[in-house]
Amino acid sequence: MSRIRLGLLFGGRSVEHEVSIQSARSILEALDPERYEIKLIGIDRAGHWRHVQSADIPEKWASLSAHVLLPPHPSSQESENRLQKVLEGSQRTAEALEDTLAIDVLFPIVHGAGGEDGSLQGLLELAEVAYVGSGVLGSAIQMDKDIAKKLLSEAGLSVLPWITFRRHQLEGASLEPCVEKIEQALTYPVFIKPANSGSSVGISRASNRAELKDGLQEALKFDDKLLIEQGIEAREVEVAVLGNEDPQASVPGEIIPSQPFYDYDAKYNDQSTRLLIPASLSEQQNADLRELGIKAFQALEAEGLARVDFLIDRESQEIYINELNSLPGFTEGSMYPLLWEKTGVSYPELLDRLIELALSRRKRRSHLQRQRGETKDRPL
Repeated sequence: MSRIRLGLLFGGRSVEHEVSIQSARSILEALDPERYEIKLIGIDRAGHWRHVQSADIPEKWASLSAHVLLPPHPSSQESENRLQKVLEGSQRTAEALEDTLAIDVLFPIVHGAGGEDGSLQGLLELAEVAYVGSGVLGSAIQMDKDIAKKLLSEAGLSVLPWITFRRHQLEGASLEPCVEKIEQALTYPVFIKPANSGSSVGISRASNRAELKDGLQEALKFDDKLLIEQGIEAREVEVAVLGNEDPQASVPGEIIPSQPFYDYDAKYNDQSTRLLIPASLSEQQNADLRELGIKAFQALEAEGLARVDFLIDRESQEIYINELNSLPGFTEGSMYPLLWEKTGVSYPELLDRLIELALSRRKRRSHLQRQRGETKDRPL
C-alpha cells in the first residue's frame, strides 16, 4: 500500500508564528512514517513559502531552506525574473516544485490571520488540494469573534453581551463617545478583544475607564475591528469537536490559570496554569457542554475540527459560548489533543482521523457539478 503524501504547512506571518512551529514539531513526531510521506513547508516571518528539506524542523529552518516556493509580495520585476527562470528551463526549480507540491493532502497548522481566517483555505480550494480543517466560510466565521457571536446568538446559543467598534470610530475625538457607549451598554469589568486574533493576543481586561482606553489602544495594534465583551466571574471550560457531517465532542476540560486573565503568556509560558481533564462537572453539565459544542460547531459551518471555549458563570451556573478555534494548538500541552486523549483517542489516531476527514471531504466535493450540463457520478 502506497503512503499518503502529506504536506505539513507551518509558520506564517501572524504573532502566533512560534506556536505554529511548536505544533508542527509535535505533529511531525506523532505521524507514522510508514503511513505518510511527509513534506515540510514553512512560511517565514517575511511571508516566503519555503520547502524544508529535512526530517525534522530545525531551529533556523527559514535560513537553512534555500528553495522559496512562493514569495510574499513579488514586485513586477521579481515576477518577470521568476517567470524568466521557468521559461529558461531551470530544471532544479521545476523538479523542486514538482516534488514539493505533489501531495495528496495538506495539514495546515498556521495559526492566526492568514492561516485560519479563510485566506489560506481559499488558496487551497482554488488549487483543489485536500486539507485538514474548516473550509473558507467556516474558517472566516470562526476567526471573526463579532460575526461568530451573531450567528451563535441567531442559533439560540447563549453568548455574553458585547459591543463592536471599528478603528475609525475609536480614533481622535471619536474615542470619548465610544467609551461612553461601552459604559452604557456594559458594566466593568469588560474584556477588549481584537475581532480577528487567536491565543488571546491583544486581549486585555478593564476594570475602569483608564484601563478601557489603554486596552482599546492595545487591541488596535492587532485589528481594525474590536470587540468589547461583558466580563463575569466564570470557569473556563473547553470541548474538542471532531468530524464533518456527524461531529463528535470530547469530554470537557477546565483551565485553571494562576492569574485572573488567561492571556498569551499564561497559555504558553506560565507553568503554574493547570488543565483539569476531565473537568469537575455534574453529569448534566458534562452532557450539556458536549451537546452545545456540537451545536456551535454546526452553527459556524465548522468542519474537521474545532475547539469550543465556554464560560460557566460561577453564580448562576449558566453556560456561555465564548468562541470557537478552527485550528487550535497541537503542542504536547495543547488542550485539543489532550481532550481527545482523555476521551480515548490517542494523538497519532487523532491525526489519522483528521487526515481521513480531509480526504473524505475532498472526495465528496469532487463529485459536485461545476457547470450546467455537466454530469458526474455521485456517491450515495
